[in-house]
Amino acid sequence: MPKMKTHRGAAKRFKKTGTGKLKRGHAYTSHLFANKTQKQKRKLRKAALVSPGDFKRIRQLLDNLK
Repeated sequence: MPKMKTHRGAAKRFKKTGTGKLKRGHAYTSHLFANKTQKQKRKLRKAALVSPGDFKRIRQLLDNLK
């Protein structure tokens, strides 16, 4: 049986925290900023954690990531 490979697309989008949770960036941050409020843009800058519903699915893609 060959080794499991890390999904490279997912590896570029998610990082593991020290406690084993997954960090992600926000969507809606590439363009059309004139329509967004300053508060909305400020909140989009910060990273967020992956929701519990998605965590299991994404963890399988990143299983052998450190």
